[in-house]
Amino acid sequence: MTGEPRQRKQTVAERRFAEHARELAELGLEERFARIYSTNLWSDPETRSGPGSSLDSTRVLRAELPKALRHLDVRVLLDVPSGDFQWMKHVDLGGIDYIGGDIVRSVVEENRRLYESESRRFVQLDLTRDTLPAADALLCRDCLVHLSYANIGAVISNVARSNIRFVLMTSFPGRGDNRDVVDGDWRPLDFQALPFSFPDPLLTIVENCEEEGGSYRDKSLCAWRVQDLPMLSRADR
Repeated sequence: MTGEPRQRKQTVAERRFAEHARELAELGLEERFARIYSTNLWSDPETRSGPGSSLDSTRVLRAELPKALRHLDVRVLLDVPSGDFQWMKHVDLGGIDYIGGDIVRSVVEENRRLYESESRRFVQLDLTRDTLPAADALLCRDCLVHLSYANIGAVISNVARSNIRFVLMTSFPGRGDNRDVVDGDWRPLDFQALPFSFPDPLLTIVENCEEEGGSYRDKSLCAWRVQDLPMLSRADR
C-alpha cells in the first residue's frame, strides 16, 4: 500500500531532537533515551513519555485496546516501551497479565515502586537485542517511529525469535512517505509501504490523533501475526 506524501507540521519530538541532535549523537541507544526522558525533551507537562502518551491523546486507545486484546485472546501482554505508565494504568486489563519493558533503567525502577503487583511487573530491556519475556502479544506503540531502519530490522528479527504471536505497532496507513532517521528522532511510518511491505493488519485502531493541528489523524495501532511479518535485515538498510 502506498500513498502520496502529505503536508504536515513537524512534531515537538522532531523539533526538540533537532535542537539537541549533536549532544544526543554521542550517546548509545540506552543513554540517548535516558537523556530524552530525564530532560523531558518532548516537553509534555503531563508525562515525560511525550504528548502521545497523555490521557487526552490516548482516550480512543484506552477504550479500544482491551477489546482488541480480547479479540486476539491475549492472556499475557508485553508492553515495550512502557514509558512512565501514564496512560496504561487507566486501561482495563482485567484477566490479562502485564509486563512493561523499557530501555531506561530509572523508568523501570520508578514503575516497579509505584505500580508493580501480582499481575503486573516491569523489566529493563533493549527491544533490539534482549531476549523477550514469554507473552502472547507485544504492544510496541510510539517506538519504532523513533528508531533507524537498522534498529527496526533488529527489533522485528528479535520479536521473530521469541514465542510472541502478535505485535501491535504504531503505523500511519496509506501515508507511504517512509524515510530513515537516526535513533531518537521521529517520523511517521507506514508499515504497509516500502521498505517494510507488511501485509494487511488483523485489526486497526485509528487513534484520532489531534497533535499539530490534526496533521496525524491517521495515526493508528495495527496488529499483525508475527509469523506473517517480512524479516528486515540490517544489511538491507
